[in-house]
Amino acid sequence: MILAVTGGTGFVGQRLIDLAVERGHLVRALARRPQQVRDGVEWIEGSLEDRDALQQLVKESDAVIHVAGVINAPDTAGFEAGNVNGTLAMLASATAAGTHRFVHVSSLAAREPGLSQYGASKARSEELVQRSGLDWTIVRPPAVYGPGDKETLELFKMAKSGVVFLPPRGRLSVIHVDDLGRLLLALAERDEPVKQIIEPHDAKANGWTHRAFAAALAKAVGTRAISFATPRLVLRAGAAIDRIVRGDRAKLTPDRVAYFCHPDWVVSDGSEPPADLWQPEVPTEQGLAQTAGWYREQGWL
Repeated sequence: MILAVTGGTGFVGQRLIDLAVERGHLVRALARRPQQVRDGVEWIEGSLEDRDALQQLVKESDAVIHVAGVINAPDTAGFEAGNVNGTLAMLASATAAGTHRFVHVSSLAAREPGLSQYGASKARSEELVQRSGLDWTIVRPPAVYGPGDKETLELFKMAKSGVVFLPPRGRLSVIHVDDLGRLLLALAERDEPVKQIIEPHDAKANGWTHRAFAAALAKAVGTRAISFATPRLVLRAGAAIDRIVRGDRAKLTPDRVAYFCHPDWVVSDGSEPPADLWQPEVPTEQGLAQTAGWYREQGWL
């Protein structure tokens, strides 16, 4: 197949491309900057705002896998540009090229659009996909982790230090990046399910409590960590300090605090992919240990 992929230079996109090439697919991937030449990959230089680049990206493609998105922005406009306008541009390009299969990577945050600007922008992107007339599938991953991820690195570092600061008590689902990549490929390769919202996870029933996940992180890095549920007010204060120190590069923003503090980020019952299409292969304890090992190899942990 010829797969048109956005977000190919990011954490999930890089692993998706690796898996697609291993399966013998040709990948056309959008990138803002020149990339290293590799077999099975045609890099299309441009952005989601570049109509000519998008036309080249989707030309004669069998499916679009739209991974690109903004997870952190200083204001609503930043989320709108990356998650809403970018999705609209990809839908328009796919429609014009006659590419009907469209796999859209959203987020569990879209379930609660009133909580955060990020979640609201993802919900709006989903509405666009559903109204597109294409053969779409929306994937709402929970927290994604694995080798190469910089977002969860801080949690591993805290676990290694022996103290893990967590949001207020709640539960979450997680998924290894390899399992997510395999699901996205399965959805692109097959005609079904279409016009469906899917929420994958690691097969742990009812997800993880924050405390249990902190314990799993500690085990992965070879320590025994103490975990603390951090009050919302403290997290808000931390976000204000981070904004003062790092400006628009702040990692902890008020918007992120809003959805971090939501007590239920467990996938919905009955929303999992069909078992004959996909099942997770990476047990989370094993995946966390693998990820910790990769961090050590890179000198990150």
